Amino acid sequence: MDQCPAACSTRRQLLKSVVAGGVAAAAANVPAQGQDEAAFARKTATNGRSRVKQSVMAWCFSGVPTDELIAACAKMGLTGMEGISPEYYPQMKSQGLAVSLVSSHGFQRGPVNPANREFCVSKLRECIDLAVEWHCENVITFTGMREQGISDEQSQRNCVDCWREVIPYAEEKGVNLALEHLNSRDDSHPMKGHPGYFGDSIDRCVEMIRRVDSSRMKLLFDIYHVQIMQGDVIRRFREYQDLISHVHTAGVPGRGELDENQELNYPAIIRAILETGYAGYITQEFIPTWEDPLASLKYGVEVCDV
Repeated sequence: MDQCPAACSTRRQLLKSVVAGGVAAAAANVPAQGQDEAAFARKTATNGRSRVKQSVMAWCFSGVPTDELIAACAKMGLTGMEGISPEYYPQMKSQGLAVSLVSSHGFQRGPVNPANREFCVSKLRECIDLAVEWHCENVITFTGMREQGISDEQSQRNCVDCWREVIPYAEEKGVNLALEHLNSRDDSHPMKGHPGYFGDSIDRCVEMIRRVDSSRMKLLFDIYHVQIMQGDVIRRFREYQDLISHVHTAGVPGRGELDENQELNYPAIIRAILETGYAGYITQEFIPTWEDPLASLKYGVEVCDV
């Protein structure tokens, strides 16, 4: 079809205005083709931002000075930040930003290898204490990389045994261990994919979480990684909703902006997530490609403001 309908044309114009740094509206706020205009007007008039608790992964915006990033996040309505040095936590707090997730032992040195167990346990306990101090509900954990000579079943046992050692402390302190599933398919960039990562199957991650058997052992649902490895994002979120305590976003493929150049329909995904009753953080974790990275962050925030 050569000509674009009026609604499509309107959407395109608004996309251009956001890219140019305008604050008119994001693509998520454009009425779908055939949608009742009065119903759309009622939705936009109520502004759904309070329904979505958004955060940002600071490492993605390492090119922006940290002070500037904190101020910009507060100004654009985010409520939390993560992936940032604890030395900046007081500054975040002073601007109304919470610590949305506490880092721990990293994705490479994980409990798959029993030689890492003591390190992982110590690091997780240390980070649980930090989370308590800053009223953060989640500490991230990872499986680590596959090890030659260790079978999948033994790797799972090693991970589960490590987390079982830590989980009583997490339960005592009221903090979740959030296991992140990562894709092992994209080898184009060190942070776009992680070839060799053991927890590359969301179903395997869920199996290990269930074997730990604690209400404080949770899943970090990274939409980007799920789409690359298994797809069917909305169905999978609904299937595992009771185990999910944190969410990450990024465009697929490429881990870029949540714009029209990637394949995921983020407004539909965020609406489906909210329909499950999920009330945790949704964290922007894309690697900006726009000339102005803060404009791209604002755009992502608006896309998820459903």
